[in-house]
Amino acid sequence: MIEVRNLSKRYGDKKAVDGISFRAEDGEILGFLGPNGAGKSTTMNILTGYISSTDGKALIDGIDILENPIKAKSKIGYLPEQPPLYLDMTVKEYLNFIYDLKKCKLPRNSHLKDICSLVKIEHVYNRIIKNLSKGYKQRVGLAQALVGNPNVLILDEPTVGLDPKQIIEIRTLIKKLGKNHTVILSSHILSEVQAVCDKIIVINEGKIVADDTEDNLSRKLSADHKLSVRIEGPKNDVVKLIKGISGVVSCEAGLEHSDAVWDYRIEAKEGVDIRRELFRRIAERNWYILELRSSELSLEDIFLKLTMGEAVPALGKNSDGGLD
Repeated sequence: MIEVRNLSKRYGDKKAVDGISFRAEDGEILGFLGPNGAGKSTTMNILTGYISSTDGKALIDGIDILENPIKAKSKIGYLPEQPPLYLDMTVKEYLNFIYDLKKCKLPRNSHLKDICSLVKIEHVYNRIIKNLSKGYKQRVGLAQALVGNPNVLILDEPTVGLDPKQIIEIRTLIKKLGKNHTVILSSHILSEVQAVCDKIIVINEGKIVADDTEDNLSRKLSADHKLSVRIEGPKNDVVKLIKGISGVVSCEAGLEHSDAVWDYRIEAKEGVDIRRELFRRIAERNWYILELRSSELSLEDIFLKLTMGEAVPALGKNSDGGLD
């Protein structure tokens, strides 16, 4: 578990991080997003003990990273954006060096073998690192973060330089690791955060402007709660059926595409998801849903809305567990 309490970092008169607080629970993958200069890297550097905070606390499994750095760091596996590799070593030499550096107590050979199998670098185990592709260097960097089986993984742009197939493999691996580790994932690739993370934090100008799941943020920031649906079926009967679904506020038929194929604009009450009931009722009558789109925001829309200067209140958890 990672806990940050009122964390601040000043450089002279500038506050790079301004009193932020958040938690990442055991078995949770937390996406950490922010534009350049927002304070994202500074926060991650504080969490890993690379730099100190000016105020506040950063706790790793309850251990203050400043008060007991050695014990706290022993629980962290860190992959910076530029992997900390010794290029003239072989992968085998490097991982054994990291094993000794971390004073790892796990069975050396079987532990390193399991890691190499996990990140798929077995066949380059005896090769010199400088001769590897950027993608494989990234995998070796991830392997060093896993040495010692740390409780917490902090990954900064973990798929940089990988080809599409490798990206999918690493994302799958991160999801798997998230079942037994606390993971903080920083990435500029929004689709990556969307695919992997359980919760998202957005930081802008040193402050947290959002802390919640993507679905909750989308619902909170969306201006309405409407669905656009294309249905093949008798128009008047379709409208009547949709209006009869609990939670529907209104339904209007729009553009006709062909015989019995119409677009419908449906508005539901806030917090009500009618999609499953809509599908069930349409299927029961042997009509067809040909297209369904939500007006709720994508992760890219959320990110831009929160970081482009629009007047949006900070979206976080209040004391009752709901949104502020």
